[in-house]
Amino acid sequence: DTLLACDHLIEVGPGPGTSGGELIFSGDIPSCIASNTTISGSFLSGQEKVEKSSSPKKPNRNFLKVKKAKANNLKNINVEFPIGLLTVVCGVSGSGKSTLVNEVLAKSASFELHRSKQLPGASGGISGLNHFDQAVRVDQSPIGKSPRSNPATFVKLFDQLRKLYSQCSLSRIRGYTAGRFSFNLPGGRCERCKGDGMVKLDMQFLADVYVECESCNGKRYNRETLEVRFRGRNIAEVLEMRVEEAKEVFQKQPAIISKLDTLEEVGLGYLKLGQPSNTLSGGEAQRLKLSLELSRKQSGRALYLLDEPTTGLHWLDIQKLMDLLFRLRDAGNTLIVIEHNLDVIRLADHIIEIGPEGGQNGGNLVFKGSPDQLSKEDTNTGVFLKQHNDFLSKQN
Repeated sequence: DTLLACDHLIEVGPGPGTSGGELIFSGDIPSCIASNTTISGSFLSGQEKVEKSSSPKKPNRNFLKVKKAKANNLKNINVEFPIGLLTVVCGVSGSGKSTLVNEVLAKSASFELHRSKQLPGASGGISGLNHFDQAVRVDQSPIGKSPRSNPATFVKLFDQLRKLYSQCSLSRIRGYTAGRFSFNLPGGRCERCKGDGMVKLDMQFLADVYVECESCNGKRYNRETLEVRFRGRNIAEVLEMRVEEAKEVFQKQPAIISKLDTLEEVGLGYLKLGQPSNTLSGGEAQRLKLSLELSRKQSGRALYLLDEPTTGLHWLDIQKLMDLLFRLRDAGNTLIVIEHNLDVIRLADHIIEIGPEGGQNGGNLVFKGSPDQLSKEDTNTGVFLKQHNDFLSKQN
C-alpha cells in the first residue's frame, strides 16, 4: 500500500549481497509495473504473489489452551492454538496480540519447559504444554553484538571447520588442535588485535576509530596458523568465502556441506562465512536462526513463536520465510506468528484475531478459524483480507 501510494520509487538489486548494489528502477508506479527490469513491479500489479509451498492442514484434536488471560488489556479470554499447525494472531495495533503471545503464552512455555525465571502474564493457566519439548522464539534481533560472532559460529559450522583444519597433515606434524584455529583463544590468533582483525584507536573526545591490524592485515591469525591449508586455502581465506563458494571447496565433507546446504536453502548463499553479525540485517539474522533450527534433528515437538517476522522484508524474502515456516510445520512442529501482513494471514492454517480495537477497546477474542472464513467476516482484518484476495483473484 505504501509503495502504491508513493510519488517516486527507486529499486536496488537485483539480488542480495554481492549480487545487489545496482540501480534496477527509478520512476513512478505505472512505469514500475510496466517495467521488465524491476522485481517489485509484478508483485505490485498482483501478477506474482507469495505462494503456499505446502498442503493445507486442518486442526486436529490437540490444542494448546490459554485460559482466562487477563494481562494488560486482555479481557479474561480463552484462546486455543491448534498443535501441529501454523497459527497467525492478528488484530489492530494495541489490541493485545503481543500480550497474549509474548507475555502470557511464551513466558509460560519458557517457565514450564526451560525453567525460565521470567514471570508470565496473568492468566488462569495453560494446558497442552506436555506436547512440547522446547519453546523457541525467533525474532529479528542481532545474533551477536560483537564482530566475533558470524554466520559460521552461529550455526556451529566453525566447529566443523576448525576440526577439519586440525586434521590437516601440517597440523598433525605441529600438534595443532582445533583450538589453534579459533580467533577467540590465544595460540593461533594474532595477539596484537586479539583475533579481531581490527585495532581500536582511542580518539579521546571523538568517537573511537577502528583500523585494520598491521600485524595480521585483518586476517585475525598469526603466520604459523595461516600456513595450514586445506585444498590450497587457509582458515582466514575460508572465512572470506561466500556460502555458495564454500560448497565447492568442501563438497566431500558431509558435516560441513549439511550446514552450508541449510544456509543456502534459507536464501543466505551470498553471505560470507565470517561476516560480522553486527553487519547483518534483521531479516538475515532471522533466517540464520531458522537455519540453525532446520539443521537440528527435528523431533516435531517444538513450539515456535514469531513476532511480526515480515517487518522490512521484500515479497521474495517473505516467500523464503514462509517456505521455511511450512518446512518446520511439516516436520510436526507448532508455529504461532503475530502478523499484520495479509499474505502471511492468507496462507496460514488457522487465524486468531484479537480486538476489535486497541487499548481498552481491545483484548477480546474477535475471531478464530481459517483464512477463508475470516475473509467472510466483518472484522477489521477480515475486511482487508477480502479486498486483498479479490485483488489477487482479479489479476490471476
